[in-house]
Amino acid sequence: MVRKNEFFGIALVAVLFLWLLVYSQRETNFHRPIRYQQFDLGESFRSHTNITVPLRDIIDHQRINIRNELYNYKFGPNKILQNYTLETKGRPERNIIITTWRSGSTFLGDVMNSVPGNFYHYEPLLNYGIVQIRGAPQSKLALQTIKSLLNCDYTNLDDYLLYGKAHSYLFSHNTRLWNQCELHPQYCWNSTFLNQMCSLFPFQSMKTVRLRLWLAEEILRDKSLNVKVVLLVRDPRGTMQSRKHRNWCPGEPDCDQPNNLCADMISDYSAAIILKRKYPQRFRAIRYEDLSLNPFEYVKSLFKFFGLQFHENVKMFLDSHTRMNYGGVSSTFRDSKSAPFHWKMDLNATEIQYIEENCYEAMKLWGYVRSKNYSDLKDFNTLTNYTIK
Repeated sequence: MVRKNEFFGIALVAVLFLWLLVYSQRETNFHRPIRYQQFDLGESFRSHTNITVPLRDIIDHQRINIRNELYNYKFGPNKILQNYTLETKGRPERNIIITTWRSGSTFLGDVMNSVPGNFYHYEPLLNYGIVQIRGAPQSKLALQTIKSLLNCDYTNLDDYLLYGKAHSYLFSHNTRLWNQCELHPQYCWNSTFLNQMCSLFPFQSMKTVRLRLWLAEEILRDKSLNVKVVLLVRDPRGTMQSRKHRNWCPGEPDCDQPNNLCADMISDYSAAIILKRKYPQRFRAIRYEDLSLNPFEYVKSLFKFFGLQFHENVKMFLDSHTRMNYGGVSSTFRDSKSAPFHWKMDLNATEIQYIEENCYEAMKLWGYVRSKNYSDLKDFNTLTNYTIK
């Protein structure tokens, strides 16, 4: 009996010793630097945000994310991911939306960003304020900024990055970048990190509401960029109505004056004639109303122009964002068939007449019909055909 009790006593001591050894080892491992394996970085990578992760590991993690995201993506015949990324000496598909404030670019920009493997340069000229850039001296630096971003070169963009630190929405619309910024804020505004992160992506999209179209020829002329540009136009009545709801617009002549808006629309039309002739495969103009009334077919056509797959993610985005109104004035959840025409109910007769008087030529060029009966606009068809001659 004594021998039996001694045996169980020794066994119990051995078990306790082993348990203490395992526990001690686990505590030691917890404080060691984490090494991320390339085949499974997901949960372990997110679980230790208090630990300073080496920049190299973050870039490796993002590279794998992109590969996973593009697993079933159709690049086209004989084309692979490496042919599209700057880090592998490839050339990304680069697409730019040029428009003005409250003309549908947030919606279209988010459609573009629903493409797997897309890096979204949201409003690269945000730090210029509520102004339109129509020429020198502002245009020189503005175009340099755009080119630097498209080349994934943040090295000399100090003003841009400084502005972004105080206005996080400069980056937050770029969801793939912002995911890493939230995990590793110490790197977010670091040019070395941004250069490497941007260079991983096969697709780049950009939207800007401050640069007038004729200036975009300098970007189109750069063959190394191979940029495609879309001019997005909206009925000035709809644009002015939408701007009424933004507190940053009143008192800013480039924003709250319809004569300035419509002078830019005329200038953009003249530039569109030239760009369509010179760059027929890389320039296109569309109206927000046409896009909204038939979003699936229009986006499918637009993506064919951009050289992008009409991916399942894009279809899901359109399906969820075009059927109902949800959220505030900046929301992209809208009943797309009614969204462009809210001005009919929100503007009074005096406001409509004032806009139309200042925008007669612009509306005629872009195929917008003037009102005839201000008291009954419900069934009034505001659109007619237009051509860029």
